[in-house]
Order: sequence, then C-alpha cells, then structure tokens
Amino acid sequence: MAANGKAAADKVPAVANPLSEKPSEIASNINYHAQFNPHFSPFKFEPEQAFFATAESVRDHLIKQWNETFLHFHNVDPKQTYYLSMEYLQGRALTNAIGNLNIQDSYAKALNKLGHELEEIVEQEKDAALGNGGLGRLASCFLDSMATLNLPAWGYGLRYKYGLFKQRITKQGQEEIAEDWLEKFSPWEVVRHDIVFPVRFFGHVEINPDGSRKWVGGEVVQALAYDVPIPGYRTKNTISLRLWEAKACAEDFNLFQFNEGQYASAAQLHSGAQQICAVLYPGDATESGKLLRLKQQFFLCSASLQDIILRFKERRSGKGSLQWSEFPSKVAVQLNDTHPTLAIPELMRLLMDDEGLGWDEAWDVTTRTIAYTNHTVLPEALEKWSQPVMWKLLPRHMEIIEEIDKRFLAMINATRPDLEHKLPSMRILDDNPQKSVVRMANLCVVSAHTVNGVAQLHSDILKAELFADYVSIWPTKFQNKTNGITPRRWLRFCSPELSNIITKWLKTDQWVTNLDLLSGLQKFADKADFQNEWASAKMANKQRLAQYILCVTGVSIDPNSLFDIQVKRIHEYKRQLLNILGAIYRYKKLKEMSPEQRKNTTPRTVMIGGKAFATYTNAKRIVKLVNDVGAVVNNDPEVNSYLKVVFVPNYNVSVAEMLIPGSELSQHISTAGMEASGTSNMKFALNGCLIIGTLDGANVEIREEIGEENFFLFGAKADEVPKLRKDRENGLFKPDPRFEEAKQYIRSGAFGSYDYNPLLDSLEGNSGYGRGDYFLVGHDFPSYMDAQARVDEAYKDRNKWLKMSILSTAGCGKFSSDRTIAQYAKEIWNIEECRVP
Repeated sequence: MAANGKAAADKVPAVANPLSEKPSEIASNINYHAQFNPHFSPFKFEPEQAFFATAESVRDHLIKQWNETFLHFHNVDPKQTYYLSMEYLQGRALTNAIGNLNIQDSYAKALNKLGHELEEIVEQEKDAALGNGGLGRLASCFLDSMATLNLPAWGYGLRYKYGLFKQRITKQGQEEIAEDWLEKFSPWEVVRHDIVFPVRFFGHVEINPDGSRKWVGGEVVQALAYDVPIPGYRTKNTISLRLWEAKACAEDFNLFQFNEGQYASAAQLHSGAQQICAVLYPGDATESGKLLRLKQQFFLCSASLQDIILRFKERRSGKGSLQWSEFPSKVAVQLNDTHPTLAIPELMRLLMDDEGLGWDEAWDVTTRTIAYTNHTVLPEALEKWSQPVMWKLLPRHMEIIEEIDKRFLAMINATRPDLEHKLPSMRILDDNPQKSVVRMANLCVVSAHTVNGVAQLHSDILKAELFADYVSIWPTKFQNKTNGITPRRWLRFCSPELSNIITKWLKTDQWVTNLDLLSGLQKFADKADFQNEWASAKMANKQRLAQYILCVTGVSIDPNSLFDIQVKRIHEYKRQLLNILGAIYRYKKLKEMSPEQRKNTTPRTVMIGGKAFATYTNAKRIVKLVNDVGAVVNNDPEVNSYLKVVFVPNYNVSVAEMLIPGSELSQHISTAGMEASGTSNMKFALNGCLIIGTLDGANVEIREEIGEENFFLFGAKADEVPKLRKDRENGLFKPDPRFEEAKQYIRSGAFGSYDYNPLLDSLEGNSGYGRGDYFLVGHDFPSYMDAQARVDEAYKDRNKWLKMSILSTAGCGKFSSDRTIAQYAKEIWNIEECRVP
C-alpha cells in the first residue's frame, strides 16, 4: 500500500486548494501539505504520512470557519459561556470533522486518488489523551452541541502530554504506561504564541499603604494557549477548545549554574513547569503530589480567567468607560465539577487586586458569573484540600476564602439562627485541628448563582441530602440538567449502517440535529422488513467488533452469540465485580450441565473494559479477576461455544465507537443512588442495545422514555440502600446460596493461584473498613441473576428482541446533548444563538 500510495501521489499535482470540496482538488491539497508542510522525509507517503497531510487539509477548512466565528463573536459581542473542565475526552477528530463539514465522500474519493482508503487513514489517528471517564466525555459532547447550536461558547482545559495512562494487560493484571498521543504532534491544535499569561505559585501577600493587598514573590510560570477547533454539524460555526501548556522563560534558565555542572538546579523552573501538564490526576498520596494537583487546578483557573478578562476588555475598547458591573452580562463561567473551584477566589483576586474593585462589587460580579455542576455524591470525590497546603501554595486565595467563609457565617447567624447548629458542616473551612481542610463543594454552593445535578434522581438526592441545608437558604439556586450525548459521534458516524436505515425509514436525516424525531420509528417496530434491515445493520456492527476483539486480544468470538458489554471506569460502586461473579456462576452451571442441556442455553459473550486508577488496589484486582476468568473459560472446549469472557484493553473513545454499535445488552449496574447520571447508558440505548440495570442515575429516565418492558431491571432502590446497610451492620443479611457458590468457586483456585481473598473480603463481614459489602453486591446478586435469566429468554425470541431494540433507539430523543445544552443556555447561562452568517 505504501509504495502504491507514493506512486499514486506522484501523479497528483501538489497544489494548495485549501477550501475546495472537489475530490481531485482535495487530493492536490493533501499532496501539497505532504510536500510543503513536511513532517517526514520526502520519499514516504504511507498511511501515517497520509493521515497527517489529510488532517492538515481538513484543518484548512476549519481555520477559515474558525476565524470567521471568532470575528463574528467579537463584532456582535454577545454574552459568552466559558466551560472550565480538567478533562476532555475528544476521541479522534478526522471522521467527526469531515462528517460535520459534510465532506466525507469527497475526502474518501480524494484519498483513493492518492492510493489510500479513508477507513485505513482514520485508524492512524491517536485519541487525544485529555480525559479519563464520563466527566471528560460529557465536556466533549457539550462542545459539539454548543458549536452545532451556534452558541457563543468556548471550552478551557489543560494540554496533558501523557494523559492518565495507556492500559496494558499482562499476566499480573493491569500495567500503566504513558500515553503517546503527542509523541509526534497533534495536527489539529494551533499554538497561539501571542496568548501567554503569567501564573504565580507560593510567595506572600503584601499590604500597601492604602490597605490594598498584592500577592508577590514565589515562582511564576507562563501559560501558553493551544487551540483546537470544534466544528458544528452542518453550520459555519466553529468554536475553540483552548488548552493551556505550562512553560518557563529563557531568562528562568540559570546559565551560570548550568556551566558549573548544576544541571538540575539550572533548569529547576523549567522542569517544574513541565510537570504541571505532564499527567492527568497525578498520584496525591504525598504532599508533593497534592501540591501538583492543586497547581494544575489553579493553573487552569488563573490562565482561563485572565484570558476571559482580556477578551471582555478587548470587546469593550472604544465603547466608553469600562463597567465591571456589566461583566456578568457578557460572561458566564461554568465549573465542571469541583476541580475548577479556585476560579472563585481567583476571579475575586483579579477584580480586587488587579482591577481595584472593592469586596462587595467583586463579590457581586463573581457570584453572578459563576455556576457549578456537581457530578457526584461519593464523599471521596467531593474535594477537600488541606488548609496548610493551600496557605503555602495560594496565600492570597486563602485570605479570600477565609473572608467568604466569615461572611457566610455572619449571614447565617443574622438571618437563619435556626441553622446555627448546622454551621460546622455547612461552612467552607473545616477547622478540625487534626485535619483542617477547605471544602470545595461548599465553596461552590455558597458562591455560585446556580448549582445543578446531572440526572433527575441525582439532583433530587443533592437537594434532599447532600445540599439540603443550603436549599432552605437558596431554594431557587438548585436545578437539574439531565446529561446527554452527541448523536453525531454516537450514532451518525459510529454506526453508518444503522443511521442510513433510520434516515431511510424516517424519510429525513433531520434526526441528527433533532433527536426527538426518532420516536417516528415506533410505528415500524413490528414490521418484518424493518426488523430484518435493523438486524442486518446490528450484525454488520457485531462482525466488525468480533474482528477488532480478535485483533487486540487474540480471542475469537461468535457474532451469533449475545454480545453483553460493560465498559466504564473500574470502580467498586460501578460493580464490575457483580458482573464477573454472575459470569462465574454461569460458567459453573454450564460445567455441571450435560451437552444436551447446554444446547438449550443462550450463548453469550461477556465483554468488560475500563481503566482502574493506578493506586486503586481493589479495582486492579477486579481487572485481574476478569482476565483470569477469561483465560479459563475461553480455553474450556466443553463450554466455550456457550460462554466467552473477554477483557477489552485500553478502553477509550475510539474503542467505545467500536463496542457500542456492536453491543446487544449492556450493564449499568451501579449501586442505586451512587452514579450521578452515567452517559454510556445513553450511548448504548441509542444504538438499539438493551440495558440490564438498577434504578440509578439516568437509567431511571431511560427506562421511563423507552418503556419499562424494554429494560431489564433489578436491585435495591436508592431510598432502600441506607436501611439495607444498617441491616447488614446488625447482622440481618442472609446471602443467596448462588452468591456463596460463585465466591467459593474463585476461592477453590478454579481461576488460578492468585489470592483473591482481599477482594472477596470486601463482600464479607458486617462492618469495618473495606468490609461489609458497602456496595450491596451480595444483596443484589439474586435479583441480578433472575434478570439475566429474563435476558436469556428474551434473546431466544428474535422478533421480540428486535422490537425491544428498535423501541430503545426510538425512545432516546431526550438524551441528546443538544437538548441539555439548550437548557443550560436558557436556564443557567442566559446566552443566545450567534450564528455566523
């Protein structure tokens, strides 16, 4: 192919045609980039070289639209939203860009002229390693919707060089290695050398004679902007994801020390700056780890706010004197979880210390600008930072946080004396002498004008439990914004066969931007010819997935078996352990059957994927257990045509785009009340995959929308969980014999000699740290196994299953991120469409 590619490319003139949509001119433009924007030696035009040249050719289109969008926003000067997030899980950009620009056919033909196939070129792109899980993917879906809805909005994040990690599976289990997405370069980003802001750490606060305060000293690093274009679907609007990179200046390099042989100290600030954007969520067990995480969070907030303030000033220049009271009518800042909380004291500092505002005016501006999205009720995920660490790194911000806390206490004492006894848990600073901390979620709730949850159940729990006392002070501050997903990436582009069938039967492709139109499929759900087309599209996706699994794991799976998939971060509350225990029980029963009995079972392929955090021991044990079970089951000739268990390595967006369209059953089985929303549940349901799940997060709303008869429900409800935990503590739990049998089978050594007792011990006992089955795996196991039996029965009736699958897709209109973002725009940000003419 490479020689063919080079020979074919030699026949195509290398001429710049940056905006052409004709295949022959696009081919010339790609060849122009290969020759005149070279990144490789001149004699190669292999798939890798072709990918970079193709991406740069697509970028030509994007840059024109991008510049027009930026200029249009500048001239119209609308209120603009800035979305602050520590993570973005963008996935590959090529398919998405040419799909949104509606030039995929032209690019496919152009690449053919150059001796390449588009499908092969797309595979060359590495996923941008800027996120970890649902939080980051949500942010990316939101950007896609903001652009598609022509909203004036931008994203801000950090440009992590090594991401979280790339997962490798060995005999020992999960191994973490650094991501290599920037090893060469990313063709999509544009570095903005003129956009650089200083960010300070450490130092001290000086008090001027007039009483004003100034943060000085310490160390200063530079934040340099890298912009990534985000095109909307079939619109000219192309917005920005601005990523910050930390750098030190040439003058910070100590030449004298270097020449004295003191190389490390000569480049101390440079290496310190490089650490800031090296890794997402660096380990924080040590003080240096805590400082680094805090540095990352502050670096994102400070650089972004300086940039936002500069833009506010630029758009006002020549329009009379600057009125800071107008700032909230031009700027909305959304905090995606508590990671960017430091935006609150940093905006206060910039307004007071740099712009000269008084406290009251600065507080008014800040509280009308910032809104906060909560993503979790898990106590360990609600950030609490040590006060001594904060004083050390950010002394001025701690003064400001102390003042916010003091004024909040005074307000409660003056207006709500009935809440005084609640103040120790409501205030921002926890002054417990053993462990004094700053509670970031409390700072967000006190300071933001709006707080939202991300699914109806989650928002209800926030109001009734986590933030109940604040609701009594500010009843209108709390909202729900049920998450959504972009239908472009998660159906239109990742499952073209299914998309084409939907468009054919609906007689329109408008559903891609108006997902509610999918409800029009309901009337065809019983039609035999529609079911047959649906089945063949699903089978094409299953065969593609089987090919992929063989390629990455060496395990061959049968596309005629039921494809049962659970992919998400590995966490005890997400209960991958429940899934694998169920598979173990199924395996043991299959072993006990006669060959004739086995023939009456529903053949099943169980796939589990996801990354376990590097220091999360039990999660890593679960990964190892899945692999150990797979090694035994898949090599057991008696059983392996009825059951396979596969761990899919290095789960990311591109892997999801392969797995989700090929899935028929997906597991969303978290302990009720613990998953804020979940968004992969929406992606699976949209692709006609049925869900086995608990009444948790957005499962509740998915079940309402698609019909409860099309959802395999099991398990305790959220309001029952506290009592069940109490009963367990009091020794009232009676385990199901099937549950005991599955655990015993692991202990028997059936899956190897590794000691799984520490993992299984978390399911034993009635109380104590890491014991007592906090996530109710044992309680929900019998109900889970009964639901799985219903799945097996339903799958045997092909027409019934296909009808359920169609109705699942037809009921997913609500779960578009376009709907979610339209609600944020109207009900939280107060921004309007600003379409490029």
